[in-house]
Amino acid sequence: MGVLTVSNLSKAYKRYPGKWARAREWLTGKPGHDKTWVLRDISFHVRPGEAVGIIGVNGAGKSTLLKIICGTTQPTGGSARIEGRVAALLELGMGFHPDFTGRQNVFMAGQLLGMTGSEISACMPEIEAFAEIGDYIDRPVRMYSSGMQMRLAFSVATAVRPDVLIVDEALSVGDAYFQHKSFNRIREFREQGTTLLIVSHDRGAIQNLCDRALLLGEGRVIKDGRPDEVMDYYNALIAERENATVEVRALADSRVQTCSGTGEARVESIVLHNAQGEAVEFVNVGEPVQLEVRVRIHADLPELAFGYMIKDRLGQPVFGTNTHYLGLELGGFAKGDSFVLRFSFPANLGVGSYSVSTALHVSDSHLASNYEWRDLALMFNVLNIDRSTFIGVNWMLPQVEYLPFQPQPSTCR
Repeated sequence: MGVLTVSNLSKAYKRYPGKWARAREWLTGKPGHDKTWVLRDISFHVRPGEAVGIIGVNGAGKSTLLKIICGTTQPTGGSARIEGRVAALLELGMGFHPDFTGRQNVFMAGQLLGMTGSEISACMPEIEAFAEIGDYIDRPVRMYSSGMQMRLAFSVATAVRPDVLIVDEALSVGDAYFQHKSFNRIREFREQGTTLLIVSHDRGAIQNLCDRALLLGEGRVIKDGRPDEVMDYYNALIAERENATVEVRALADSRVQTCSGTGEARVESIVLHNAQGEAVEFVNVGEPVQLEVRVRIHADLPELAFGYMIKDRLGQPVFGTNTHYLGLELGGFAKGDSFVLRFSFPANLGVGSYSVSTALHVSDSHLASNYEWRDLALMFNVLNIDRSTFIGVNWMLPQVEYLPFQPQPSTCR
């Protein structure tokens, strides 16, 4: 069983002021360098069969953390202890020799993973079939594209189910087809008990695959929790600017709401109405509804856009839009102004619980000027009262037509 324990892990790199400083330090025994800390006091535990995602901006220390866990880099302090057979996919094609063929590199990489020559030979047909690089398997790796290297590296690393699978962002270079294949294999491993540690900026991958997520910032763990909550907090940090703040609130249903923004404009209320104008929490599949939003302005704003995003219970986006995309230009507001927006649409959603996130910003994105971003601003449920049975998060009732088979007369004599 794969178990991972990271205790007070720290990593610093030495920075010398000049080319002779290192030699002077070695001769005199006196420190002649400064330290740049990449990781500081990281601690977490991953249980057998658990899937944990690691997210953070570039430079947060994600890749360094994985390298220390895999043993390719030594920590400055603390420890990382891992139990079970480990397969790691870190830097793309790491360990591949460019002048050797793909097949030769498979044998070398497999031996580094602890496989014997006979085991690699037995797995070779499956590795070739999964990688789908054809005759290139017997050509030098220097002739491979980055996507082909990733295909072969992933196929080797997952030829035998590991106790612990560690994946950096190498999968992001692959085409959509192979990404689907790779994630399906990861899901199969998860169902069979493999522990997963994955670094990705892909919200969908983190929320679909992981039980937990860790957010790293400046070498420390900023947040550890449910993937949807951590991703919401991460998005709020990205949107945060010099005068913005990030606020986390515990809601009555134990969910965590993340808010951020300068506060120059705020959503005062948000309500979902049915066709009769009644505020509702439960709606029927396909029922006409109206989302009413009241906004108050707290500073003079020459322009403004409002957007909303409907998410499913896992936090996956189902539908989102904003007034900029809809061609409704808002602007010329003075401090103290307020207005109401109404969005009317059919609730063509599958059965389940949904949330609405809201954003007040400039132009097409809250990343430009974030006045307010609020997750879980509204929650509602969709029931199937009178529709035919269907599967999924969208209701797209088709018209079906049956045409009897009519054999064509034979033209043969």
